[in-house]
Parts: sequence; C-alpha cells; structure tokens
Amino acid sequence: MKGSVARHRTALVAQVALVALVAAGEAAAQEAAEDAAAQNAEQEGATGAAVRQGTLLDRITVISRTGETPIESLASVSRIDEEQLERRMATTPGDLLFGTPGISIYSDGRPSVSNVNIRGLQDAGRVAVIIDGARQNFHRSGHEVSRMFWLDPALIQEVNVQRGPSANTFGSGAIGGVVYFDTKDPDDFLREEETYALSTTARYESNGSGWTTSATGAYRFTDSAAVLGNIVWRDYGDYEDGGGNTVENSSFDVLSGHLKGTFKPTELSELTLGWTGARNEWSTSSSTDNELKDNTFTGEFIVTDEEEKWLNLNVKAALNRSDLREIEAGDVTEYDLRTSSFDVWNTSYFDTGLVRHELTVGGDWVHDDFTSHAPSGGGDLFNPSGKRTVWGAYVQDRLTYDWLEVVAGLRYDSFEMKASEENTGSRLSPRISVGVSPFDQGPLTGLQVYGSYAEGYRAPTTAEAFISGMHPVPPFPFLPNPDLKPETGKTWEAGINYAIDDVVQPGDSLRLKAAYFHNDVDNYITEEYVPVIPGTSCSFSAIGVCVQYQNALAAEIRGFELEAYYDAGRYFGGLSISAIDGHEIAQDGTRSELSTIPATSVTADLGMRFLEERLTIGGEVQYNDAPRGATFADDYTLVNLYANYQATENLRVDFRVDNLFDEKYILPTADVAGGSIYQPGVTVKLGATLRFGG
Repeated sequence: MKGSVARHRTALVAQVALVALVAAGEAAAQEAAEDAAAQNAEQEGATGAAVRQGTLLDRITVISRTGETPIESLASVSRIDEEQLERRMATTPGDLLFGTPGISIYSDGRPSVSNVNIRGLQDAGRVAVIIDGARQNFHRSGHEVSRMFWLDPALIQEVNVQRGPSANTFGSGAIGGVVYFDTKDPDDFLREEETYALSTTARYESNGSGWTTSATGAYRFTDSAAVLGNIVWRDYGDYEDGGGNTVENSSFDVLSGHLKGTFKPTELSELTLGWTGARNEWSTSSSTDNELKDNTFTGEFIVTDEEEKWLNLNVKAALNRSDLREIEAGDVTEYDLRTSSFDVWNTSYFDTGLVRHELTVGGDWVHDDFTSHAPSGGGDLFNPSGKRTVWGAYVQDRLTYDWLEVVAGLRYDSFEMKASEENTGSRLSPRISVGVSPFDQGPLTGLQVYGSYAEGYRAPTTAEAFISGMHPVPPFPFLPNPDLKPETGKTWEAGINYAIDDVVQPGDSLRLKAAYFHNDVDNYITEEYVPVIPGTSCSFSAIGVCVQYQNALAAEIRGFELEAYYDAGRYFGGLSISAIDGHEIAQDGTRSELSTIPATSVTADLGMRFLEERLTIGGEVQYNDAPRGATFADDYTLVNLYANYQATENLRVDFRVDNLFDEKYILPTADVAGGSIYQPGVTVKLGATLRFGG
C-alpha cells in the first residue's frame, strides 16, 4: 500500500505543474480584465452578507425541517459551509469540524476512518451520522475505531450539527445528536449562465507526503435536469507526531466518488438521486491490513406548493453497504453491514388567530443486517451476525406569537433485534422548547432566551447484546447479555441566541449562540467486569474477571457551549467554547469519570480580507484542557495559519499550516487499549483549484 505513493506521485506532480502553468496564464490575463474583476467585486460586495463567515448562523440548515436557521433554532445547532470547508483544506472528516463546540472526531491515528463524539457520547449509534439522508451505522468491536465512517471532505457541500436529543426528528437512537453531511449538488456547482463546468484540484501535504487529486464536473441538460460527478484520490504515508516520531501504520489510500442528479418532473416537485462510494486501505499493525468498501445510494422526492401551505412533503430512501476485510497473517475476517432506511415527513403552515403554526408529522424506518465471517468458517464471536430494525413516528408543532416561540413534539420509537436471541422495546419521548424575545428595540432587539427539555431513546446494538468468545491475550471471556435495556437520554438546556447588525460600523454583523446543558442517560450501556464463578460461563479468566455489556444506573453529563462570529467585511473573527464534564453512576451508586469526555476547548479564529476580498489571511488558536481523570492525555495548544487567494474567477490557490508549533498531543476521547497514539505534528498544505465552464 505504501508503494502506491510512488506510483501516483509522477501524475500528481504533473497535475500540480499544469495548474501552476495555468495559474501564471490566468494571472497575466487578470490585469487585462481588471475592470471586469472590479465590477464583479462590487457585485460580490453588494451580496457580501450572503457569503461571509459572520452570517453562517443566518442560513437555513439542512437539519431544519421547518425552515429555521441556527440563530433562530431553540437548540444547539452549528453549520459549516463551503467557504469554511475550503479554508480548512480538510483531509479527513475530523478536519471539517475543527473548533465546533461540543463535537470531536477522532481516528486513533488511523486517518482512513473516523468516529464522532458529541457532548461526551459516542459509539453504537448515540450520534447519528447521516450522508444525504443515509444513516452510517457500521460498528465493529475491537481495539481500533469502533464506529467507522468515511466521507471525503472534497465531496461535501456543507455540514450541519445538532447537539442533544432535540434532534429526534432524525430517527431513533441519536441521544447525543446528529451530524448531517450534505454532498455537492449540480445546481449549486453550476453558475446561473452555465450549461457545464469542470474543476480540478491538486494538493500536497508535507507531513506524511500526502497527495490529493480530485475533479468535479456538472452538466445541465435542461432547466429541470442536471447531474454532477466527483472523484477524489488520496495517497498518504505515515505521519510524524509533534515529537518528530513516525507513527507507524498511519498511512492510508482512499479512492472516493460521488454522483448526484436532480430532476424536476413538475413545477411543484423535485427528485434527487445520488451515489457516494469509497475504497479505503490502511494497516493497523505490521501484520494486519484493512480494506473497507462503502457504497451509499440515496433518493429524495420533494413536493412543495407555495399556494397550498399544508403541502410540503419530503420522502427519502437510502441504502448503505459497508464491507470491511481484515487480513491478519493471511487470515481474512469479513464484516458486512447493509443499512436500509426510509424517512417521510410533511410540514404544514397555518395560523390560528395570532399564533403561527409549523406542524410537522413524520415517520422513519431503519434496518441493519450485519454478518461476519471468521477464518474458522463461522462468524466472529466478538461481532456476531444479527439484524436490527428501529422505527418511529413523530409530531412536532412550532408555534410563534410575537415575542414568544414554543416547539412541542412527541416521538414514538420501537425496535426489534434478532441474533442468537431476540430483544424488543418501545417508548414515547417528548420535547418542549420555549423561547422569548423580550426586546423590540435598542441593541438587544435580536436577543432570544430559550429553555428546552428533550428525551431520546437508543436501542442496544447486536454487538453489545450478543458479543461472546474468549479474548486472545490475555485470555478472558466476553459474555452476551440479550436482556440489555435501551438507553434513555434526558436533556435540559438553557441558552441564548443573539443577532445584531451595524454593531461598530455600517454593514458589520455579530451572531452568538450559547447554551448550558445537563444530560442524564438512564440505563447507560457500558462494559462491566463480572467475577469468575466456577461452573458458569464465566469459569475461567487470566485476569480474574469476565467482561459483559451491562446497564449502568446512569451517565450524567453537563456542560457549556458558545459559538460567536463577528464580520466587518475587511476583518472577521470567531470564538467557540466547549466545556463538558461527565460521570458514570453504577447500580451500587458508585461514581466514576466517564472515559469519553472530550477536552475543554477554546478556539479563536481571526482573519482579514484584501484585494477586494479575493485574498483571505488568518489564523486559529485552540487551547485544550484535558478532562478530569484523564491518565494518558495532557493539556495542549494548537496554532494554525491559512491563506486563500481567488486569483481569478476560475483559479483559487490555498495554503495552510496545521499545528504550527509542532505540539505533541493525544485526543482524550480516543480508544487507547492499543497504546497512546499521538496526533500529527506540523503539517504544511498547498493546493490549487482550476475551474472552467460554459
């Protein structure tokens, strides 16, 4: 696998050289087209509020089913758009959400696959990861990343995050929250006057000698039909940590692709069909290689009638297939997951007197079919084959009266799980949020204060309930527990939304969201030690105990989050804060630190725009305070620099330095059963994107 770097380097160098040559030509032509560029800059300035960082919280999010923006939402919602994605020059999904409060993405030093943590909750579907409506449910028990997903950042148009169980309109299980990835769309890629367009990107990263090449093309057949395609190749060697030490087996190869077509059968309807796939290769040791093939097929049908406010129907169907082959000393273990899902909802808009309603009624269904094949010819006992179906229905009403807003909802969840035995369950989960905007004039006009209470319901996975078998070294047995109870998350949250324009000077803007939350997770599922008892299934263990997934009494997590942006055109800045603390409470009342709590984090982002806003220069500083009780992680500070230059309408050059001062650090949420894995040291990234269309 490592030899593939050499195989592809020549082609990539040629592409970089080609882009550089075109860049020189474009730069020369730029002077002759100065008047046109100035006119274009004036047009961009007139609509600057629509593209600047300070208005990110003003734009409708994908995860909004009633049309609100993050700054209007009575919940903790964040949005990362295409401009931010380009600025971050993301290599992995973890790079995409840098500095987003309450969320951490880690990969145990294996950048090819990632796991998501929101507010200290991770694994087993506690966080719903969704790509264009398709749930990413792959899970494998072991010492590496357990909740695996991959989506190449080059395929993404925007990312939306909703923290906490208030996101229960997105399906069962998301007691931690939702991360929704929206892939590129032909209508957004093509400019208004274009029939076709093509862009190509070449990028080099110094740490690990990482090479990336990608291409995006789109074609508009008619005003009602268009298609887009992407392809991305990443080839990376082993990186070095901040101490200058090579992290063995951190190299990876990824080939990703994406197709999406949009069609409008009538003036009131739209059909979107998509495919996203990837083939990842990486090693976890000198004798263990992994190959993951992932394919996601999605379909979405929307019917909207502006004259008939009761009809805003959305139907989504998806199929995700993840196939993992683990090759160890010539033996192949295979893990296959097929996740089918269906999601339908309708939002009706109407008034009753002075109260405006946005009533959403919907339902969803998700089916997981997991199979494993071990070298012995049977299944992998640590990851038993099984099927799980979860489905639910909900009703939610958003009521608005002048200064008062109320969101009330009720969701019903049910699940059925089959492996060696069966397990079923169901529950009703409520949500209520109340927001007050007490000021109608003065500098506090844009202030909204809200409070909310929401519940979520997560069924156990087949791996948690039916895991069995003898751990090899040291030998000890895993015991199944088919009677596991589902988890119930109960979250109180109090927060503020604040939006104001013309703060210091005409045209500037300030947006701020802050919240305090308290989450109690009843029947929290965790690994527990079982005493050895002769004559039972736990009769022998080299460590004196057996291991079994059990329901703890509860997990208690609380924290504070803040997200703020200020934009004055020439200069801008952002600040995010995330402080989380959590405990696990055993059945006997014993309290212990929750091992999945992320570091307390403070991130500042400052930048300036020059040359009629075609050049952006800035930097990020992030301080991380290791969580209480962490035994392997310490405090650390990261400093990043970035510069982006839109040389012409069709040429963009990007530069970034991550971890400028070569900090040596570990993410505290990572699984360290296999030893402490340090994150990358200083990394310089350089890339160029060339685009043309007609």
